[in-house]
Amino acid sequence: MTVHGEYDDSMQRSRVTITVRPEVLAAAGEAVAHGHAPSLSAWVDQAMEEKVRRQALTALLAEMRAEAGPVTSAEDEWARQVLGL
Repeated sequence: MTVHGEYDDSMQRSRVTITVRPEVLAAAGEAVAHGHAPSLSAWVDQAMEEKVRRQALTALLAEMRAEAGPVTSAEDEWARQVLGL
């Protein structure tokens, strides 16, 4: 088993076909070439995982707003910084 950051080579995966803009593909290839991910598949997996995380945190923030009521712009900015949004 090889672990590269958060990407574990032993994890079960599904194969998919995606279509991306050429400049996005080039940037991903550069990231892999510079060692930011072990492969293009790992880079895409990490990007998708980050998107899922951000969506979950955005939903949590919306739920907190619904329970707590309106917040100031300073409070909103603080929450976004803390959550990395």
